Amino acid sequence: MKEKKRIPTDGEAIQWKSPFAALKDIALPPSATDSPAAASPASPPPAPKKQRGRVDIIRQTAHRGGKTVTVVTGFTGISQAEKEQLAKRMQTACGAGGTVKEGRIEIQGDQRETVARLLTEAGFRPVFAGG
Repeated sequence: MKEKKRIPTDGEAIQWKSPFAALKDIALPPSATDSPAAASPASPPPAPKKQRGRVDIIRQTAHRGGKTVTVVTGFTGISQAEKEQLAKRMQTACGAGGTVKEGRIEIQGDQRETVARLLTEAGFRPVFAGG
């Protein structure tokens, strides 16, 4: 049977060896954040995202029991996983639920302005369509 190690409770120092103690003697190569060039404020601003195409933002209530839903359609060249990430970001920003169905993103409620802002930040060109 394995013996249990007891931790002293009388204030005595604990004998413990850190598994990382050997790492303090190893010299690591400098990282990009350690270089003085990376810390200079004169570095160029990041390049703007390229335009990824037009997407339509539609407000729908049909076949939803009178509830309003914001639908984003017209994505081209974007994967399903990227649509799901974008939908998750929209849900968080809007404070509402949503889903990705049949290649389109649906967000609960009339959230067109917030969704348009997020799509613009992601490099899309949002267009309000329909009612």
